Amino acid sequence: MTASILIQTSKVLNLNIGSSKQENYLPICDLKWRQKNLWIKNIADQGSYKFPALTRKQWLENCLCNSWLKRVCIDPELGEKSIKLWADTCKRAGKPIFLRITSNNHLPSCRQTVYWRAKRICDWLISAIILLVISPLMLLVALSIKFNGSGPIFYCQWRVGTRGKLFKIYKFRTMTVDAELKHHEVMKAQEGLHKVENDPRVTFVGKWLRKYSLDELPQLINVLRGEMSLVGPRPWALYDALRLGKLGKQRLNALPGITGAWQVASRSNQLNLNDVTKCDLEYLYSWSLIQDLKILLMTVPKVISGFGAY
Repeated sequence: MTASILIQTSKVLNLNIGSSKQENYLPICDLKWRQKNLWIKNIADQGSYKFPALTRKQWLENCLCNSWLKRVCIDPELGEKSIKLWADTCKRAGKPIFLRITSNNHLPSCRQTVYWRAKRICDWLISAIILLVISPLMLLVALSIKFNGSGPIFYCQWRVGTRGKLFKIYKFRTMTVDAELKHHEVMKAQEGLHKVENDPRVTFVGKWLRKYSLDELPQLINVLRGEMSLVGPRPWALYDALRLGKLGKQRLNALPGITGAWQVASRSNQLNLNDVTKCDLEYLYSWSLIQDLKILLMTVPKVISGFGAY
């Protein structure tokens, strides 16, 4: 027998511990427990009965840690800030969190053919070998970032992975420490992918790292963790993923990659979300091991030349 519990909350679960009084609470949402999943949905009706506001951020984390939940599924309508708050709390509680998106059974990862399994084995082996070979280069990059100024060497950000699962991507830090806070101020109302040339937040060393894609090297760790592939659609950040249309969100089911069809074809020269999505879906629906090999070989001269990078 399946139990279904509905909780409607208003200004609930203060997950921010800072002193700022602005947007310290999650918006009103429905919480439903069903078959060991927690479904989080945005509420349009603000007038229904709600529990009083809770102010201890530890409340949700403790509930998740002590529960039998296997995963959390969150409505994209809650918005970027709220999804990040939930994602951070789920990470601390050790619970995976997924964006609620329409499934797509036509992707190569869903078919689980022998060729797809071979791809995943190659991902792991090649990534491990590359990490060993380039470890001196990565150490040099890390030292250059450290000596260039204060702040962490690595930058972690929530990205959307296979079947909408949120995961932390690893990159060498190329921007100022407060870059995330200034993101929407810099991008303003930009409709396409949130990338701008001559971004004022990029550091001196960061410009050089971005030009030759050296900031992407730590993503080999994501490949080893099974969160990414060497070749596949780029894993969108939340601010890009949440602006996708219905067709675009189907692409979020795919296993993301470090390089892919869009990167070798146009990269930052093509920032239209619909066009990038179309390019990625064409790659996914015609996927083959030979195609992945071609993309890997095409990536090398693109990286060396700094093609479309900023």
